[in-house]
Order: sequence, then structure tokens, then C-alpha cells
Amino acid sequence: MRSDGELLALVTSANVACGFHAGGVATMRAICAEAVARGVAIGAHIGYRDRVGFGRRSLDVPAEAVEAEAAAQIRELESHARAAGGRVAYVKPHGALYHRASIDEECARAIAVAAGELAVLAAPVSALLSQARQAVPEGYADRAYAVDGTLVPRGEPGALLDASAAGRQAVALARAGTVRSICVHGDGPDAAEVARCVVGELTAAGFELRSFA
Repeated sequence: MRSDGELLALVTSANVACGFHAGGVATMRAICAEAVARGVAIGAHIGYRDRVGFGRRSLDVPAEAVEAEAAAQIRELESHARAAGGRVAYVKPHGALYHRASIDEECARAIAVAAGELAVLAAPVSALLSQARQAVPEGYADRAYAVDGTLVPRGEPGALLDASAAGRQAVALARAGTVRSICVHGDGPDAAEVARCVVGELTAAGFELRSFA
């Protein structure tokens, strides 16, 4: 994405796609190198092997395959992070895999095993949060929440928040104290603007931004 450089100047941690749902060798090398140069923590953004659906389609992948593919993605990114003088500090499932791991104990356990001692980002009160050895609860600045605490599906009106609303939601999440990390999606056309607003609002509210890793 054209905004990757702008985002890396704003964030404290970067979820890097490992080639299964998006990204590739060139992308991983470039992002890892810039992340290391900027002191940004590198996270393995693992997903289903689904480039056509950008990893957002529900797939009936057995738990053992989830574990093997998650481990392979982490190893791949780790090789590029090491080559850049850094390391993979955490794991963040993407899209449909993330949502499945929130409610599917077997899937959550498979990801936790693949991650090993690495920190794992997960939704609060989720199966993945309970399974990971080092679990980090996270919230979303730029996605709307339903009354039950789940994310409003992307296809529904109001599911995606603009920069101003994302900034306000980030502050609300931080003040609630239920999350340790706040995510901004990097694949939107206004991703850098959203991130800039979120950083500005959090800083203005008195929060210190730093990586959990």
C-alpha cells in the first residue's frame, strides 16, 4: 500500500502480512527493514491461504492445518525480520481466521501452539485470548462495535469509521482500560489519515503511545 511508509511513521507496532492472504517476499523485506529503522515492533499478520478473498472469507480449514500454516507464516516473516536486524515480536490473526479463533477453541489452540512464546493479539473475552501463553487484548479504532461487543460486519452501514470517529473511539477504548493495543487497518484509502487522527486524539487525551512488545 502507498500509505505503508506514512503508517510506519505513526504506529508503534506493524502487523505484516506473511504472503498467504496478502503481501509477499518483497513487501515483507521492505516493511521489516523500515520497521527496524523506525523502532516499530514487527508482528506476523497470519491468515488463511486466500489471496482472492483477502483472507476475509470463512474457510473450513482443519485445526491442524491452521497450526501448520500459521507456523509457516511466522517462520517466513521471522527470516525477513532477522535479515533486517529485527525479530517477530507478536502474532495477529487476520480477517476470518481472527474471528474464527475468537469462538473456536480448537482453532485458537492451534494458533497459540504455532505462536509459542510470542505475544498474541486477540479480542477481549475470546477463545484466542484464553489459549495464548502471552495474550494481549486489543480493540479497533476504525471499526464500529455492536451492542454485544462484536464488530459490526463490514457489509453493514456504519461498519467502518472515518478518521474523526476513529480518534474518539480510540480514546474511549483506552479510557475503558480493557485493551492494551488499538488497531488501525492499513488497507483503507484513508488509512494514514485515520492513524494520524487516532495518534493525535490519544496524545491529546494524555496517553503515552508505546509498543506492548
